[in-house]
Amino acid sequence: MADGRLAENIVYFARALRAAGIPVGPGAVMDALTAVKVAGVGAREDFYWTLHAVFVKRHEHSLLFDQAFRMFFRRRGYLDKLMAALLPQAPPRQEEAAKPGARRIEEALFAGLPESERGKPEEEADATFTVSDRELLQRKDFAQMTAAEIAAAKEAIKRLVLSLDEVKTRRLAPSRRGHLIDIRRTLRASLKAGGAVIDLKYLGPRRKAPPIVALLDISGSMSQYTRLFLHFLHAVTDARKRVHTFLFGTRLTNVSRALRRKDPDEALAAVSASVADWSGGTRIATSLRVFNKQWARRVLTQGAVVLLITDGLERDGGERLEFETDRLHRSCRRLIWLNPLLRFAGFEPKAKGIRSMLPHVDELRPIHNLESMQELVRALSADGTRGGDPRAWLQKVA
Repeated sequence: MADGRLAENIVYFARALRAAGIPVGPGAVMDALTAVKVAGVGAREDFYWTLHAVFVKRHEHSLLFDQAFRMFFRRRGYLDKLMAALLPQAPPRQEEAAKPGARRIEEALFAGLPESERGKPEEEADATFTVSDRELLQRKDFAQMTAAEIAAAKEAIKRLVLSLDEVKTRRLAPSRRGHLIDIRRTLRASLKAGGAVIDLKYLGPRRKAPPIVALLDISGSMSQYTRLFLHFLHAVTDARKRVHTFLFGTRLTNVSRALRRKDPDEALAAVSASVADWSGGTRIATSLRVFNKQWARRVLTQGAVVLLITDGLERDGGERLEFETDRLHRSCRRLIWLNPLLRFAGFEPKAKGIRSMLPHVDELRPIHNLESMQELVRALSADGTRGGDPRAWLQKVA
């Protein structure tokens, strides 16, 4: 009876993982039930790693699994009661701070339970009824969104219209206000009047939207923000041809070709499959050095705009990081640093890596919710105004 009850709730746990975004199929559930019986687990950690080995196939899913498993333990000893016949009782763990994805996991785990069995919510409900749901969604942190809110945010990101300020190129195009006479078009036009009237045609500089080059940090602290910003880049890539996207953690990976797929889910799946270091460590200086050496001459052309998305918490910060950031800044027309740490009102650039990068960027902006993403779109548009002067942040620690 206990075995049957345990199996029933492992199946429920697997369904919750699938609802939270981890691909768990019937085969994985059968493997998990078999693994629990064969392993003969005798402690919580053994049970944790047994299910982890079966259900988690990608690095980016480890955080969601960890949140779901530990939430199962916290709910009134829920899993302790289910495993009473197999596992010894252990003292409960101390409450941990809310982590990215926690609310999405909680919603997936307890969506089917009545309110009386869900226990006290970890956060109090927002009593602000004067603000619409759409406005609340605009200001909500990506890392604290539920699964439904993330889906709504993805739809809102698709509707963002990016109109970049066009720049002059070296090539010429027909222009009424040009400064060079277009001999070929002038002679062709004069033939219509038999040569009696010569209407001069002119050439002027061709204007073109500059390329967008995005460098996104995929370390553990940045994974949720990067994942939603990839949806924004997919929408931009679908509308424009010259968009180049690179992901970096412990290594640099070019995912531009994967993001060119029409379907966003298929594109994001291809990106995840091509990246081996998702939610791992971060080496900003090393990744920028590889980009400057191997990719800068190929993609930083015709006044490219570089979007650097990272929190700047670099273990190898110092002269090397400062040199590579300065080199990147000199190679592009505009370097915009998007940092989710700016969502905190008391943020100060005290970290060594942040202080090394600040003098060599044109703008420092937050990127943690839809509102900040819309501000970025306005800043990149033709009539947008620049903001986020990095010198103002440097004066705080001077």
